[in-house]
Amino acid sequence: MGECLQATAIETKLRELMRISGSLEPALATRLEEIWRWIEQMKPGKLMQKKLLMGFLLEVIQDAEVWLALKPLTDAERESFLHQIPPPVRYWYEYLFPRWFTEQDNKFYIWKQKLRSGEFSQDDAEVIDVIAQNIKSRQGSVVQRYVADFSMATDAIVSSPTGKPLCVQVTSMSDEFSEYKYEEWKRTLQAWEIERGIFVSYNPGKEAFVRELVNVVLHNSNHLADYKYLKFSF
Repeated sequence: MGECLQATAIETKLRELMRISGSLEPALATRLEEIWRWIEQMKPGKLMQKKLLMGFLLEVIQDAEVWLALKPLTDAERESFLHQIPPPVRYWYEYLFPRWFTEQDNKFYIWKQKLRSGEFSQDDAEVIDVIAQNIKSRQGSVVQRYVADFSMATDAIVSSPTGKPLCVQVTSMSDEFSEYKYEEWKRTLQAWEIERGIFVSYNPGKEAFVRELVNVVLHNSNHLADYKYLKFSF
């Protein structure tokens, strides 16, 4: 019963956020309504079985709440808050999240159906989690979002302790076959006007690749120039 109530609460929360954003940010209200209409016919028990879908919905609700809390602030108040949070988090709320709900997302209609039907698999999820833990252990910062993954070809937004946000895509596809995926990734980042990114193909059998990859990520957070999209293989 508790799980069903939780799923019901998600739909209630979406409607509440639609109402609040209707006056503060109509574009966000439109996106939330699109999401709500997408799930409104699903029974709560069925919704709870879709773990990735539930994760996406909870993320969107959280991000909408934070963004709507920032919206009424003065510029100085908003800047003060954003200055206190890690660079990737700031980049998400200040730039990428609002771009997602104000711009057309050509991939949304595709992945939301796959997410609902359970077709998505996160083959590299464990590796990405290990990479994220290693970056954090070196005082770096990491943000992961389903929207960034599915629509913006970004497994994680990262930064070193003193660097700038960097969008990272990781794949176990061999270097020989990853060139097309790299070009597609670069086009996606450019379409969203993401200024910097690195694409990494790795060999799961190579023991040291996580350490090497983390070194590359932290280095490029500090040094990669704007409008650069680099490819690495480990």
